[in-house]
This record gives sequence, C-alpha cells and structure tokens, in this order.
Amino acid sequence: MGKKNLSKGVDETRILTKLNNLIDEGNTVVLATVVETSRSVPRHSGAKMLILSDSEQIGTIGGGEMEARVIKEACACMDDGTSLLLNYELVDPVAGDPGVCGGTVTIHLETYMPNSKILIIGCGHVGRAVAELASWLGYYVVATDDREELTENVTGADLVIAGSIEDALEQINLTERDHVVAVTRNAELDIQNLPHLLSTDTKSIGVMGSSRRWETTRSALSSSGISEQDFSRVTSPIGLDLNAETPQEIAISIMSQIIEKDNSSNN
Repeated sequence: MGKKNLSKGVDETRILTKLNNLIDEGNTVVLATVVETSRSVPRHSGAKMLILSDSEQIGTIGGGEMEARVIKEACACMDDGTSLLLNYELVDPVAGDPGVCGGTVTIHLETYMPNSKILIIGCGHVGRAVAELASWLGYYVVATDDREELTENVTGADLVIAGSIEDALEQINLTERDHVVAVTRNAELDIQNLPHLLSTDTKSIGVMGSSRRWETTRSALSSSGISEQDFSRVTSPIGLDLNAETPQEIAISIMSQIIEKDNSSNN
C-alpha cells in the first residue's frame, strides 16, 4: 500500500472515530462522503467530512464553493433527520457550477442523530429503576441528585452528576427530543428545580408524587410567576395508571408514558 493510500485510510478512520464520539456526546452530525467522481475533482471517492449543527466541519471534501454548498445542505438535513444525494458539475461557475476543476462529483449526506436523553432527577429506588429500564430501551440516561452518596453506582446511567439542577444543566443540553423524570424526595426540590427545567426545550417534564403534592408545588410556582402555558408542559403524577407499587413497576409506568409521547409525536 502506498503512502497516499495509507494516509487516506487513516483519515477515514479518524473521521469515523470522531463521528462515533460526537454521537455519544449527544451531537447531531452529518457525514458527507464523496461516493462517485469523474475527470478532475478536488477529492476522490471515499473522502469524508463531518458537519455539526453549528456548521462546524471536521475534515474536507475539497473546499471552496462546493464544500460551502454541502455544508448548507447538511444543516438542512439536520432539521428533519434526512439523508441526501448531491450531484455537482465542476465546470462553469458562470452557469452556477461550484467549481472549475472540470469534473463531476456525487456526495452522500447521511444524518446521525443521538439517542434521546432522559434526565432523571433523584437517584433513590425509583430513579435507579428508571435509569436501568431507560438504558435498556436505548435512551441516553443522565442521573443527578444533590446527595452525592446516592449518585454512586447508578446502574444504566451514561452520565451521573452530583449536585444541583443548575450543575446538571451546565453539563447537558436538553432538546425537544428529550425527557425529564423528576423523582425527588419532596415538593420543595420540585419547586426549586422546575423553573430551571421549564427554561429548556425538553419535550416532556414528569414529576412524581401524589396529586396533593403537585397542587402544593403548582401553587408555589404560580405565586412565583410560572404561567399556565408552562404548567401545560408538566405531567404530574408521572406515569401511566398501572396500579404500580414497586420501583420497577413504577419505572415501567413512567417509561411507558414516555414511549407513548414519543410515538404519538412521530405519527
């Protein structure tokens, strides 16, 4: 194998490794791959580039106007999670071509979206059971508790954060694909946490507790200025009514409700 071919293989491996790392970190990424070329072109088949949601790129498929157009198309793909095949003539810029190399190139854009996140607030018995089940179902699980001793050995969590809700939200970005499961020990914590959670784009916020506990929480938050529109984003008590009693049964009722929300929004 020549040095040029060896270098090409190393570059592709580096790009794919970076792609996996970015997805694991919760990023949406588009992989642009040159799949077919003819005559003179900047990069040949197999060349790869990553595009992130802020238009940052890693690697190159040739640079110039063509690459700028690919980045623009990639950002559009991220909005709806689609993939795309692009064909470019690199002959006559006056006619609108993105180059003058003299060849043609076909580029495949493939969108990779991370698993939806579930932020579990409270690492007691129910929180741990939810973490295990959510992980098994394929969600990216973040667990947090202000009691450091409870954050040790939370099975199933991809990330465990000891501290306040502010500490947790500094380390993760909740999007409209994500969910919050608040299974805290008292209403006071919910009153402290919910304004921070409502400021995120998270898809759903579920709060554990009795109807009476939620009324106490709701009354306090209403007095502090939380609107009815904000309250409509909160489900309490969390979980489908399955007459659940054990932490595992409660976890099933919570995750069933989350799956129901995800599936209804996808239809």
